[in-house]
Amino acid sequence: MLPYEHIIIIDKESKIPVYRQIAVSIINAIRNGTLKAGTHLPSSRELAKTLGVHRKTVIAGYEELDAQDWIMIVPRKHVAVSEHIPLLKPQKWSEPNNILTAYENDLDIPFRMIEEKGFEENNVVYPDIIIDDGHPDVRLSPIDDLLKTYRSLTSKKYAIKNANIGTTQGTLKLREELVNYLSVTRGINISADHILITHGAQMSIYLSAQLLLGRSSNIIVGKPNYPVANKTFEETEATIIEVNVDDKGIDTDAIEKICKRTKIDAVYVIPHHHYPTTVTLSVERRVKLLELSKQFSFAIIEDDYDYDYHYTSSPYLPLASGNHNGNVIYIGSFSKLLDPALRIGFMVAPKNFIEQCTAFRKIIDVGGDGYMQNALAALIKEGELKRHLKKAKKIYHQRRDFLDALLKEKLDEYVSYTMPTGGMAVWITLNKGFSVEQLQSNDALQIVRLDNELNSFRFGFASMNETELQLAVNAIEKLLVKN
Repeated sequence: MLPYEHIIIIDKESKIPVYRQIAVSIINAIRNGTLKAGTHLPSSRELAKTLGVHRKTVIAGYEELDAQDWIMIVPRKHVAVSEHIPLLKPQKWSEPNNILTAYENDLDIPFRMIEEKGFEENNVVYPDIIIDDGHPDVRLSPIDDLLKTYRSLTSKKYAIKNANIGTTQGTLKLREELVNYLSVTRGINISADHILITHGAQMSIYLSAQLLLGRSSNIIVGKPNYPVANKTFEETEATIIEVNVDDKGIDTDAIEKICKRTKIDAVYVIPHHHYPTTVTLSVERRVKLLELSKQFSFAIIEDDYDYDYHYTSSPYLPLASGNHNGNVIYIGSFSKLLDPALRIGFMVAPKNFIEQCTAFRKIIDVGGDGYMQNALAALIKEGELKRHLKKAKKIYHQRRDFLDALLKEKLDEYVSYTMPTGGMAVWITLNKGFSVEQLQSNDALQIVRLDNELNSFRFGFASMNETELQLAVNAIEKLLVKN
């Protein structure tokens, strides 16, 4: 009898189930010629005893091999290697068996590598305290109502039959509701043809960049800026020109100087609560940016992800609501309103640009979730989104003020900041003598957005209640005092 304890290698620390390890080891032995076609294998009882495992584990391994036609099982008689397996030359016993599945090997064929700098790691760690960069509190969100409507739609035969129709640009119901919603809340007067529903603001930025930019293009962005947007523009091979962002937003005088000596194809701007600094673009600079766009014929990519949350004053109307001759591509998202996991965003642009974005999107994505889009349309139509925003703004305002008091009480000697008039985060800079690297020395605390160069970090307050805010500030204080 062959020494099956050496043919079948079991690693109890492996994440691969033992029965699968048995099956893969036998497959490898058949492939390398150790087990020839027609060879009788031990009974499940014998092999279980040899390997020191439960008999049912061996039976499961044999059933897996039988399903794949590697072996033949003759009930109450024997188990044998399939006769259809070609004869192969045996290898030496000293050569180790490889129980790796095919996809656990790296791809050796050359392929394009994407640098992950600025992106989250694949292995997600969940520390005790996470300070995000400005997320809504899902516990306040009307997700239950949204899902109730979703389930209602999936139970209707006509809805199921037509669920995949007309979703490439976004369902007509959602686009029509957005026409009214954007008119009432932002003063943007459009038709459903001017809207593309996407999987969040990031997809809208990507589609815009792919159609507007190329190797010979130039795009102006703020400094500092949203890292994902910068990465998206880099992928087009366009030249990225950084312009400083101060307390009034991106410097439009600097943009004008650049435009006089260089052809600019697009300007990416975050007018409300700029990421990461949270400053708002002033009225004067909004007007000037629109004038420059007309004068020098460049597109404005207006990422207005954080429009809906203002606490002490009414928001400025978007650039898209002004007279821009169709030069503004307006981007928004429901992820910041309801739940980061709800990947529904929108783009507003001239009809011809929306048509081309829709066509380009078809290459990788035939459309979104029609059920969810129509459920969201119902949420808007019934006024539930408006009610949620009213409640959430009141609570986030209180949390912002509570955080302000905490920072003054606990961290006044360590940090400086300007409390934003809206949004869901505060941009905090450490004073001289302290470093954001100190805030990375405790595995129990994770701050999502740190900037080592500016010695600053973003403190998302909206997703935390008062107890959680207290714990987060105490953790920061402890790290700064210790160091």
